Amino acid sequence: MIAQPARLPAAYGLPLVLVSIFAVAFSGCATVPAPAVQPPAPQWESAKLIESITARRAQFRSLRSLARINYTGPEGKHGFDEAVLVQRPNRLRLETLSMLGVILIVTANDKELIGYHPRDAVFVRGQSSKANLLRYTQIPLELDEITTLLAGLPPVDAATTPWRQEGNSLMFSPNGRLKDAVAFESQLAVPTQWQRFNGSGAVELTAQFSDYIMTAAGLFPSKISVEAPLQGKKLEIRFQEPELNATIPAESFSQQKPANVQEIPIELIGS
Repeated sequence: MIAQPARLPAAYGLPLVLVSIFAVAFSGCATVPAPAVQPPAPQWESAKLIESITARRAQFRSLRSLARINYTGPEGKHGFDEAVLVQRPNRLRLETLSMLGVILIVTANDKELIGYHPRDAVFVRGQSSKANLLRYTQIPLELDEITTLLAGLPPVDAATTPWRQEGNSLMFSPNGRLKDAVAFESQLAVPTQWQRFNGSGAVELTAQFSDYIMTAAGLFPSKISVEAPLQGKKLEIRFQEPELNATIPAESFSQQKPANVQEIPIELIGS
């Protein structure tokens, strides 16, 4: 996800081992059934869509889950497992896992962002800014927007942002300029796509919400696909048995520097 090992200076280079497993099965005369055709979404009334966004923002407050992450970008393709902890609005913990254990721990709160690279004995510290979060998450959003997105929600606030309806989409335009669009192309009144537009009107970021499952907190998208088309980056997040609204200790979202570990400023690592 997201918490991909950021590019450290050459002296602290983190070796990246990629293991690719290809399995191809052949069955001579097997018949593959055609995929079921999904019926078109109903024409939703705006009141129903606003009600859905508002209610879901109140429903989903925290998330604890394992996730399978697949990243595609200019650097190539990477797949890895991640432990994800989210406490909205401004607490985040990501642990990148390997067969050898944890290779990266990223924590962020309203005070600071920390990236701990255990295998390199490097501790990176900086502000929880959009630029610094991008270095580790590959998602160009503010902290409160990232936690909202990972909680299965489009990062928009219908209660404070002017909007209009276009078909089954809500268009949000603060200060008279289009910023976000949320689509509801499903038989259920849940978001299926969110788009963020830049100042020139181009799509800066897109998230697809799919594979909804029922949880104690309500319907949750177990798959979130994020794309930054201008940067050629794609991120697929598949949650495994997500736990919504669990009580997560506040200390989970901060880290103390271990002994015999070198601390470097976050400005020294690549994005």
